[in-house]
Amino acid sequence: MLYLVATPIGNLEDITLRALRILREVSLIAAEDTRHTGKLLSHYDIHTPLVSYHDYSTPQRLNQLLAQLAAGADVALVSDAGTPGLSDPGFRLVQAAVAEGITVSSVPGATAAVSALVASGLPTDSFLFLGFLPRQHSARQTALARVAHLPYTLVLYESPHRLLEMLADVQSILGDRAVVVARELTKLYEEFWRGRVSAAQLYFGEQERVRGELTVLIAGAAESPTQWGEAEVLAALGDLLAQGFSRKDAAAAVADQSGWRKKEVYNLGLKL
Repeated sequence: MLYLVATPIGNLEDITLRALRILREVSLIAAEDTRHTGKLLSHYDIHTPLVSYHDYSTPQRLNQLLAQLAAGADVALVSDAGTPGLSDPGFRLVQAAVAEGITVSSVPGATAAVSALVASGLPTDSFLFLGFLPRQHSARQTALARVAHLPYTLVLYESPHRLLEMLADVQSILGDRAVVVARELTKLYEEFWRGRVSAAQLYFGEQERVRGELTVLIAGAAESPTQWGEAEVLAALGDLLAQGFSRKDAAAAVADQSGWRKKEVYNLGLKL
């Protein structure tokens, strides 16, 4: 059996009794970083053999793990923090195991996205997890444009050194929405910053250095925005098209902010 074992995202006490038992009982633990996981295992006096499995692992390592599972060994998959398979290379192993008819079992526990969401103060009844946005400016803007019209709370992960670039794109594409930046969850210097995107840019722009793991939550599109006039819609469309957006993505982004239907915006854009 392949066990997907959630591990702490910060505080080492945030691990379940079942997870500790599984980590002791399996034949092998496949870890994103063996040194990092080794510290966790040492803390709980667990001596199960470790092998690495990460973004840069060769196909041979995947095949080795599948072969051990097929031979009857139980394997636990862990990430550096949180639930494996969620925005990490564990997905490929899970997909391959399912295709081979190997039983996959999730051992639930800490997840940064959900931990940040429930404490954010933003709506939790419906949300969209985006993982990590693209690193390239244009690709990131396109990804944001695709979800600009959705009313769900948006949840994503971001690197500290790209936070300001990402916030600038959110301001440009989604507007000055409510945003929450959760930093260093469950750790000593845990922080929840709440405000508008524009204020977040000022606050984090004044920091000498943004540190720690970041989960960013953005309010969904307003369901009843004030409708723009035709001239405003055309101006906004022209600006996005000039930045290289496709007509479809530009129409979606403008529809979210203008109160127009996407099809109406698209048809109006044909005049440009």
